[in-house]
Amino acid sequence: MAAITDDVTDILQDRMIRDEYNVWKKNSPFLYDSVISSALVWPSLTCEFLPTLKPLDDDFVEHQLLLGTHTGGGEMNHLMVASVCLCEDGHVLVDEKSYDETKGEVGGHSSGSSGGGPKAPKPGKVDIKVKINHEGEVNRARYMPQNSFVVATKSPSSEVFIFDISKHPSAPKDETSFKPQHRCLGHTKEGYGLAWSPHDKGHLISGSEDGVVCIWDINEQALSVQANGKLKGHSAPIWDVAWHMKESSMIGSVSSDKSVILWDTRKNVAAHTIAAAHEKDINSISFNPINEHLFATGSADNTVGLWDKRNLKTKLHSFTGHKDEVFQVQWAPFNESILASSSSDRRVNVYDLSRIGQEQDPEDAEDGPPELLFIHGGHTGGVNDFCFNANDPWTVASVSDDNLIQVWKMAEDIYADFDDDDEDKVMEKLEDEDLE
Repeated sequence: MAAITDDVTDILQDRMIRDEYNVWKKNSPFLYDSVISSALVWPSLTCEFLPTLKPLDDDFVEHQLLLGTHTGGGEMNHLMVASVCLCEDGHVLVDEKSYDETKGEVGGHSSGSSGGGPKAPKPGKVDIKVKINHEGEVNRARYMPQNSFVVATKSPSSEVFIFDISKHPSAPKDETSFKPQHRCLGHTKEGYGLAWSPHDKGHLISGSEDGVVCIWDINEQALSVQANGKLKGHSAPIWDVAWHMKESSMIGSVSSDKSVILWDTRKNVAAHTIAAAHEKDINSISFNPINEHLFATGSADNTVGLWDKRNLKTKLHSFTGHKDEVFQVQWAPFNESILASSSSDRRVNVYDLSRIGQEQDPEDAEDGPPELLFIHGGHTGGVNDFCFNANDPWTVASVSDDNLIQVWKMAEDIYADFDDDDEDKVMEKLEDEDLE
């Protein structure tokens, strides 16, 4: 009887998810300036826009994304580079007629004209351009800021792999060879946390289930690279690490032990520890790229924490809106007040710090707190990773368990009333409250 009940629950859950997706699809033209949804062969656990751009004609630009596979049945995994063509004005609207029910895929069409030439690319499609054999699924992949051809990956192995994409063919010659440029040693277990230094070329940090943060310098190294620093302070698996965007000697790590540690890499010691930063495991950390004092954390307690490193006794704010654990948090590279998070609840939430504390009428309050600017609801599985596009403000890519990659940009009307003066006032208020 219990098995039958579980089957009925699963059927009802699948039906609810499909109904929600259909509602989202129907309303998408009113919610987005652009939205593209493409089905991958295998789900990707990682997603990052590369900085490279390729103008194609007067209207289109090719953007590139770093993806990976999570295969089954013993099939070879791949590190992948994908391309997506977007109009220069950023407008690609959902074409409901292009919806593929079997794939759960929505194509797009441009809201502008392409000139109709035979070489004009078709927006609304994500193409895989490069596939590199990868040993085990790609838990995370991140490119080096100083050289975007160099990519670090995490896998079920305890090693961190380094690839120079320029030294690999666009497709593997066979499905057995695995030839990274470097293997970074130091961990004893797998993990997900991975970050390059934005300050020093070739400097890399990693956090794993062994509870250790490893530091490497891959410059002029052989195939095997030994860690030149191991930071021990967590009592449980480390799920994410991040490098401070302004201070070259500061990195952060978060763990299942519910703590946040800010490390000083000059001495390889913990400079600050927040022992009970959340009620459950902490899965992600991100430093604000513009405001040197702020950072955010995402937790299995369904919340996102906002912190000021000058006073770590308490959070500045706790963002709500997710119904399940938060996997990833990331700041927008173009505005210090915009923060986003992804969750196993199938949503990507975008927050606007400048709206914290704004008055709401009861009807608006039912939709969430005032700082919850936008909810992307286009996925039918948990959202594993997402990223902002530094070359196209407000454009986001997200990947999920349902094999989908979506590239989307919320409608300008939603964020157009954003006022820089209001932002400055709110940031000053937050800082004043924190320092009291």
